[in-house]
Amino acid sequence: MRFLGNVLATIIGLFVFCMISFFGILLIGALFGGNAETVYVESNSVIELDLSQVNQDYAGKFNYKDFDYFDARHDGLSDVIKAIKAAKNDNDIKGISILNNESQLGMAQIKAVRKALEDFKKSGKFVWAYGNTFSQKEYYLNSVANTIYMNPIGEMEFKGLSSELLFFKDFQDKYGIKMEVIRHGKYKSAVEPFLENKMSEANREQISALLNSIWNSMLNDISVSRKIPVSKLNEVANQLGARSPDLALSQHLVDKVVYEDVYHDDIRRILKVDKDEDYHRIKILDYAQNIASTSSEFSSKNKIAIIYAQGEIGSGEGDVNMVGEGSMRRALQDARKDDKTKAIVLRIDSPGGSALTSDLIWREIEVTKKVKPVIVSMGNVAASGGYYIACNANRIFAENNTITGSIGVFGLLPNFTSLTTKMGINSEQVSTNQNAADYSVFRPLADNYRFIAQEGVEKIYTTFVNRVATGRKMTFQQVDAIAQGRVWSGAEAVKIGLVDQLGGLDDALNYAAELVKTKNYKTQNLPIYEKNFEDWLSERGFPFLKTRESFIKEELGEENYKVIEQIRRVQSKKGVQAALPFELNIH
Repeated sequence: MRFLGNVLATIIGLFVFCMISFFGILLIGALFGGNAETVYVESNSVIELDLSQVNQDYAGKFNYKDFDYFDARHDGLSDVIKAIKAAKNDNDIKGISILNNESQLGMAQIKAVRKALEDFKKSGKFVWAYGNTFSQKEYYLNSVANTIYMNPIGEMEFKGLSSELLFFKDFQDKYGIKMEVIRHGKYKSAVEPFLENKMSEANREQISALLNSIWNSMLNDISVSRKIPVSKLNEVANQLGARSPDLALSQHLVDKVVYEDVYHDDIRRILKVDKDEDYHRIKILDYAQNIASTSSEFSSKNKIAIIYAQGEIGSGEGDVNMVGEGSMRRALQDARKDDKTKAIVLRIDSPGGSALTSDLIWREIEVTKKVKPVIVSMGNVAASGGYYIACNANRIFAENNTITGSIGVFGLLPNFTSLTTKMGINSEQVSTNQNAADYSVFRPLADNYRFIAQEGVEKIYTTFVNRVATGRKMTFQQVDAIAQGRVWSGAEAVKIGLVDQLGGLDDALNYAAELVKTKNYKTQNLPIYEKNFEDWLSERGFPFLKTRESFIKEELGEENYKVIEQIRRVQSKKGVQAALPFELNIH
């Protein structure tokens, strides 16, 4: 038996040794070989603007504390825009090609790309676009091009904007699954689908105003680029007058209806490349990586920190997809204590979330403001909690199609009493004191618990409005009149005082630089997210370490996973929420 034990121990030892060696080799290869491939920019090159893999403004910096490894990604929208700016003065780059682009970016982000491309065109270099099909959002981006090509068998979507909301009151009554609602704000329509079977007039009013504001912003930009009056563009949209390539051509929304090979032949011609030869192309993310590794910006000692707050607001560390208390407060503290950092630009793309976390971040900004200025730049959305963390900034910038405001709070409590009663399930509680038991999903919501919950909502709403009133130098009554959970576009928000001026991230940076009287500065992107070894392995695709979410996403697909994730987020919300009033999908 001792012999067999020794053999077994030897086998186990060899197995462990092999596993350690295997992981060691993988770790060393990833650490030292991950950036081995260098991207070179050849002369007479064209950048291909593919944004399909660009999901956030900020791609992130990560500190893996377990093994002292630091990683900075350069595939965010900020990297793309920085690359376009660099390409303007790069003699090796002759133009930019937007080829069958599809992206998940929001309207304010697309507008930022358009601005960068407009500036690039001032160099005399070309921006050309080709599309097999054009969605409205993609056409909005492509319309900035000098020349727009379209596939002869393609389709164009140009019809105006719409939004669809689902209502669940009858579903709740039928199946016994109810959401108990505690709210303040007549426009706080995140909870409306659980209370009604149709849209309230207040909700219809705000969505209609928002859609019209965003649509008019799009049309104004397209009108300038294509030299077509806005009235004519609306006429085309009303009549679906650009639904086919030939119709789009006749309305001057595109310039050429040809197959893709003709498009590339035309690029060869402008580059003076033989028809039988390939011209040099470089993908935008490769070029962005090249710029990040060769930038000369580091010569300046003065810094302006750009702190990105993107995603829902919640407790914990946070990540590129979530505004976490840990990473945000640490980033603000680091920037505040760094003598070389002269100002902070807070870039917000968030629909809000936890009211408590929003207030903690607000407090950190309040402390930071006493040391150095904090300027806010709003992206696609800075609403509810996203506006909460913006309202006390020294100055607020927004794009005209930014979704903002939504100053209101709510709470949702799922209740299964009716369902469990139908199933023959009964719940009983035993307590030492009158209010000892927590809320139970299996018992009706007691009046005293509703009173306490409503009291909490009212307190946070009052605090929220007071925060805005102080930050924006308005009275409580003035803020309350434009609050009540109502959402506004950036263009509307300027008129009512929630935003100081229209502009993008560059405008906010320029203002910050002028405020601290510095012309030469470098930017520092924050936060730096703290991770562990398990996160590192999972992110690199080790199948046996994939998260549960990764497996579900693979099996169900991206769209179905988003539905499940939305349900999960609703169920996991704790405490009072300062969140965008609805899941707004604009089509």
